[in-house]
Parts: sequence; structure tokens; C-alpha cells
Amino acid sequence: MTGPLRNGKEGAAPRREKIRIPYPVIVEGRYDSLRVDSVIDAPAIVTTEGFGIFRDTEKQALIRALAKKTPVVILTDPDGAGGVIRSKICGMIPPDRQIRLYVPRVEGMEKRKKAPSAEGVLGVEGTDRQTLRDLFSRLAEGCVTDTSGRGDGQGGERPSGAEAAAERPARKITAADLMADGLTGLPGSAEARDRLGARFGLPPGMSAGAFRRALGILLTYEEYRTAVTGSGAADSGVDGETAAER
Repeated sequence: MTGPLRNGKEGAAPRREKIRIPYPVIVEGRYDSLRVDSVIDAPAIVTTEGFGIFRDTEKQALIRALAKKTPVVILTDPDGAGGVIRSKICGMIPPDRQIRLYVPRVEGMEKRKKAPSAEGVLGVEGTDRQTLRDLFSRLAEGCVTDTSGRGDGQGGERPSGAEAAAERPARKITAADLMADGLTGLPGSAEARDRLGARFGLPPGMSAGAFRRALGILLTYEEYRTAVTGSGAADSGVDGETAAER
């Protein structure tokens, strides 16, 4: 009797075009994110850092803010821990903003690991790329929109608000942008970030780096510019002199 299959190297096949998904995707960890990113082109891939999502209030606020803007895809490991993390995420956002995807439960161990998971099954990072392509292809074609809570990954109509999902912007929000807009480097920058962040559901007290990353997921560069210029400048705490200097 053979033991669990070990996730080995895949053949050096020609690089295939990524599947464009108009929704942010939530996965558990960095290696899950890398695996999924090798298959799809999505506006953002957000990691929960495993059970870190339970205590990371900034990440919770980011996910809630994302769900206000667009439906989000939830893809966790097919084991008990993945189920707990999925339940946590689903409890944070309305059902009609959830798109639940599921990878098959396959015995095995990822090649980077020295020991299998507690349940001895492959996670998202160990799922073969063709399986992920098939899963996301069905989503791209509108065949998978599980917002019912049934957990079977099946559905009919796309969830409401799908048309609001934004494509990945070509121009990213940079640290230099935040500095030029008075959101870093000035005595009142922290308060300015709090005021601007509150408009998009972000918690107060975020570091400049975390704030920039959150804005980069929630907003296109054009939306960011609108928020910090004109009437938006007053709301974000950027004074008229700083705005004029830009």
C-alpha cells in the first residue's frame, strides 16, 4: 500500500495566460497566495495569516471594507482549520458578498514541508495548478457563485455588485504619493490618515505602510487622487498649501 502522494515538481510546460478574476481573493497564507497568483489575475489576494485573522483587527477592517465595494472570493484549505478560518471570514461580511470556492480534499504533503498537516491533506498551496485553473475558470464564466451558504460551490446568478469590481490599476499608490499628500512625514499625518481611512472603513492608528497597502487594495490610483484633492483634501486632512504645492 502506497503512502500519501507528495506534491512533486510539475513539468516544464509553456506558461499559460492567467485567468482574469474581477474579485479580490482571500486565502490563508503566503504560499497559498503565491500558488493562486500563478493561475489568476485578480485585483488583490489577501492572506489571513492563518488564525492571525482572529486577532488582526486591521486585516478584519480591510476585508469588511473590500466586501462593501465588491464581492470577495473565500478559498481556504480543505481541513478543519480551513473551515474555522472560512467561518470567521463569512461571519464578518454579508452572505451576498461571499463567493465560496473549495479545493478538493487530497491526501498528501507539500514538498516544502517536513511533516504533513494534522489531517494529512494538501492545502491550497499544494493543489495542482490545473485544478485551480478549472475552479477559477468556472468562476470567470459565471458558473460558480456560492453565496447561499450551502457550501457546495454551486450557484446561478452572479452576486449583486459584481459590476463594481475594479481591475488592477496600472498606477499603484506609492509611499511617495502619501508623503506628497501630507499623509506621512508631517506632525498631523497620522490624524490625516485616520480621517481619510475612516471614509473607507479602515481603523484608526494604522501605520503608514499598512495604510498604503490597504488603500492600494481598496482604491484605484484615480480614486485615491479624487479622495485627497479638491473637496476630498479637506476631508483627508491635507491642508490647502500642501495640495497647492502638488
